[in-house]
Amino acid sequence: MKKLLKYLYLNTIAGKFIIGIGIKLHHQYRIYFVGEEKFIRERFKKRVGVLPNLENPLSFNEKINWLKLNDRTPLHTTCADKYAVREYVKEKVGEKYLIPLVFQSYNIKDLLPDNLPDFPFIIKTNHDSSGGVIVKNKEAINWKKLQKKFKKLLRINYYYQSKEWQYKNIKPCIIAEKLLISEKGVIPFDYKLHCIHGKVIVIQVDIDRYTNHRRNLYSTDWKLQPFTWSAWRNNEPLWVNGREIDPPSNLKEMIQIAEKLSQGFAYARIDLYEHDNKVYFGEITFHHGSGYEILYPKIWDKKFGDMLTLRI
Repeated sequence: MKKLLKYLYLNTIAGKFIIGIGIKLHHQYRIYFVGEEKFIRERFKKRVGVLPNLENPLSFNEKINWLKLNDRTPLHTTCADKYAVREYVKEKVGEKYLIPLVFQSYNIKDLLPDNLPDFPFIIKTNHDSSGGVIVKNKEAINWKKLQKKFKKLLRINYYYQSKEWQYKNIKPCIIAEKLLISEKGVIPFDYKLHCIHGKVIVIQVDIDRYTNHRRNLYSTDWKLQPFTWSAWRNNEPLWVNGREIDPPSNLKEMIQIAEKLSQGFAYARIDLYEHDNKVYFGEITFHHGSGYEILYPKIWDKKFGDMLTLRI
């Protein structure tokens, strides 16, 4: 039956239309009506390949998904909000680490070229985990089309896509920040510092994301680690180790910042940039890869799981 439906969907107009509607309705049902725990168990099984033990979690990914269901505070919501988190960063480590904010509004009609600077910037929403729209020349932008895009984004509640509670109560808005870019047009690496109980355990650097995406994982003394941490497809990791890169010149400062910002959280990933020999804050994430990216060899899932103590 599955083969027949697949054939009809791929090879007939009527099949694609009718079956497509069924797929969309099923997807909407799972998002809005399936309970959090059931949703997480099913998604974990699909992505990781086994059902998670959420009653007595042992692996790192099991514990991340346990945290989704059980570790919820107003501060999680504040830190997941890309606009509100700026005040948290200012209080914890200082305003100098914030990328200059050039626009913020809850009203889509304010998203106009006259309200934005002439230098390059990036526009994004504050309430989801997606990227943004890079604008290097605002005269080349179709602003009506861009408003339409962000109008749709503002209507989405990311919680229902992932069951990550911290996104549920964020008031959506649009923000724009100065784009960190070199004179040669190069955007800096995004350094993701994974912290358990306020200590950096590994540093992730994604390389050549738009050409040949690779992911390196380094210790705090910048030694390449012998494992991958990736989504998988066809029984293979999507992001294996790439070319070697030098450590950021402000590595020690980055570690200090990440550990200050992650204090009080069981797990937090602190994203930082280095630009013009200065460190800038990116965002805070509480469930890396939504707890479904596979650590391989599996011993690393256990090692990091052993480090993460839960208050069950």
